[in-house]
This record gives sequence, structure tokens and C-alpha cells, in this order.
Amino acid sequence: MADKGMVGASERLDMPFVGIPSFLRAPIHTNLDTLKAEIAVLGAPTDEGSPFKPGSRFGARAMREHSLRFVSGKTGYYDPQRGHRFLEREMNGAIVDVGDADILPTNLPGTFDNITASVHGILSAGAVPVVLGGDHAITFPVVRAFARPLHVVHLDAHLDYMPFVHGMFHTNMHAFRHIRKMSHVQSLTQVGIRSLRDSEVMHRDARADGNRIVTMEAFRHSGAQGVVDVLPRDAACYVSIDIDVLDLSLVPGCVSAEPDGMSYRELRDLLATIAAHTEVVGFDLVEINPLLDVATGVTAYLGAHTVLEFLGQICAQPRWSKAHG
Repeated sequence: MADKGMVGASERLDMPFVGIPSFLRAPIHTNLDTLKAEIAVLGAPTDEGSPFKPGSRFGARAMREHSLRFVSGKTGYYDPQRGHRFLEREMNGAIVDVGDADILPTNLPGTFDNITASVHGILSAGAVPVVLGGDHAITFPVVRAFARPLHVVHLDAHLDYMPFVHGMFHTNMHAFRHIRKMSHVQSLTQVGIRSLRDSEVMHRDARADGNRIVTMEAFRHSGAQGVVDVLPRDAACYVSIDIDVLDLSLVPGCVSAEPDGMSYRELRDLLATIAAHTEVVGFDLVEINPLLDVATGVTAYLGAHTVLEFLGQICAQPRWSKAHG
């Protein structure tokens, strides 16, 4: 007679510390040639663009592990403040974890080519890429994979608009100078900017290139709606989230954290407003460094939490339901 504690495979409890940590325990499908999904989670675990302390290469793995804390069967997640269940349909096969882009240590251009190829494979399969970094240098090869015209919204304490000097081109301080020059990028809106470590030259060049810079002071004045009002309604939008857009006190596991940042509520409501106003065609979350995080991994947890809620808002929009049934 079977022990009363034993259950069939279809009735597994699957606690967060059990099993292979795919994001949200989604099916793992690493062959992009046969990918059939609506949302594909890709890791880009490189931090060779970090000029200070390394460690964000472990961010994607940490976010995957913490994402398992949100999984309870295949029922999506319930938001008690909104009284609504999100991602119930999507967490039943529409979300797939495609593993990580191949990382080539000391060969950053080769690594970037692999990231671009992976994102291109996801887009060719008709899926929305959700990319887990890694440092912020990875956004350059991700956006490079797109062909359709799109608007980029960059949430960060820093401009990441360093001039190309001293033979440096691919650090996490250069990504958006590359991105702004891409022919398919229609506009670049940079929100949450406040770092005293950004030079006046970076600000001058960014504005001269037509970027819209929304400092934290300006964001608190205009709010989330003020950020999206300049974007065309239902336009294709790529969103890049540096975890240091949040206040330093919230993100101990981020080497570039700065004071006077957003609260989680401000970030959550901004992402919800972006999802309602535009067609989010992909996004990334970067700069979580588990080597610096506290023992409970609160920064990685917050990163997974942010990805989860943003996905929930994207998939709750009428345009998503119309496209995906």
C-alpha cells in the first residue's frame, strides 16, 4: 500500500527549492528553431561590461530561483490589491524558458553576437523576448536583434551614454549611445536619471541626439502618465529596466545603486502605464549582483517580482488578448 505522503507526478507539490529553476518553472526549450511560445525568457549572464565590481553574471540564475516562489500549480498569480488573477493562461504553456545565450569569456563582441542571435531566434518564432541580465551592456545586442521600428524606454539612475574613448565601446556605460544610432530606434526616453557620476558631456550628447531625459525630479512632477504621453499610442516599445532605477535602500545587491530613486510602487505603476499605452515587444532587467546581495536575496527577489508584475500587466491588456486569444 502506498504511503499517504506520496503523490502522483501530476500532483507534485514542487516547493521553490525543488527541481530545475526555469523562470516561473516554465517549460525549458532551448532549440529556437522549433520554438512555439508567446513569451520566451532568455538569460544573458555576462558582466564583462562592468568596470567596477563583477557578479551580475549570476543575476539571471538568481532571478530564476526566486521566481519559483511565485509558482503555485498553474494558476497564475493573484494580486490581492487589485483583486485579479494574472498570467493564468500564460503560465500554462505560453511562457517558455529558452536558457542562456552562450557566453564567451574575454570575447565580448562574440558574446554580444550570441545574444543578438538568440533574441533574433525568439523574434523569428513570434515570441516576446524577456531578457535577464547580466549587466546593462547586454541591452545593446538585444535591441540590435529587432528590425521593426520601435521606441526604447530606459529606466535607470544613469544615462549609460559614455563617449567612446580609451578604446572602450562595450561597457555598461555605453549601451544607449549604441542603441540611439540604430536606424529602427525611433526615440529613446531615459527615466529616473539622477547619478552625480554621469558627466555633463553625457547629458549634453544625449540631449543633442534627441533623447528625452526624465530626471527623478521631473518624474515626480510629471508622473508615469507624463512619461508615456510623448509616445504614440500602441507603438512598439522596448523597455530596459536597470534595477538601480529603484532607491539604493531597496537594492543592496546592485553595485551601481544610487540614492533618491523610485519606490517599488512608482516603478510598478510606471511599468503598468507603459504596458497600457504601448505595445511592449520585449524587455530586460539587469544589474542584479547576487554576490553583493543580503542572505535572503532580496534584490534578486525584487527583480523576479518586477518581471512577474510587468508580464502580468502586458498580458492583461486588450491588445494582448486580441492577438493571443
